[in-house]
Amino acid sequence: MPSYEQLSELLDPATTVLLTVECQQGVVGPDGALPQLAREARSSGTLANVARLVAAAHESGIQVVHAIAERRPDGRGASRNARLFRAAERLPVQQLSGTKAVRVAAPIEVTEADLIVRRLHGLSPVQGTDVDALLRNLGCRTLVVTGVSANVAIPNAVFDAVNRGYTAVVPSDAIAGVPSEYTSAMIRHTLALVATVVTTDEVLGCFKRPPRRRITPA
Repeated sequence: MPSYEQLSELLDPATTVLLTVECQQGVVGPDGALPQLAREARSSGTLANVARLVAAAHESGIQVVHAIAERRPDGRGASRNARLFRAAERLPVQQLSGTKAVRVAAPIEVTEADLIVRRLHGLSPVQGTDVDALLRNLGCRTLVVTGVSANVAIPNAVFDAVNRGYTAVVPSDAIAGVPSEYTSAMIRHTLALVATVVTTDEVLGCFKRPPRRRITPA
């Protein structure tokens, strides 16, 4: 566990970006496609903690990026090379572009300064999307990863961030997966090996500082 001073240095507002992963109505909303995951995200306090982090980032001038998974109504370009993708095609709620299902879910608030990155294929919010290029253009060095699920998208995001040279920070109470005990195991045995694992309150304590000027590479 890093000290407050170490975490504060890591979470420099000028070089930190907050990423929310698949916190969309069709996934974690009350009428989402995956009711068990949606219930876990809400009952565990994960979604509320993501909302708190986003609000604090807005107040502190920290960039927020929302990673959304969606598909075209005709399915063009969608991945079908894994059981997960084929199962998703049969779900009663589809994450179709332009629908309510792919809007960021309450209580998370989205501002005009937020960036929304939508992907039509794959498992990762980072690989094969605009996220990496945007992070580099923003001068990001530390990526705070939040959202769902601890089963697939969250570890993908963390691994891809680390592989690209970013420092990953994971608030353990701002990610969720199913079953709930799997999230704890994933954090302890996998994410803790490659990311700085903290709590939402610890991140908030660092976010609530006077904002510094963001450094943008020339």
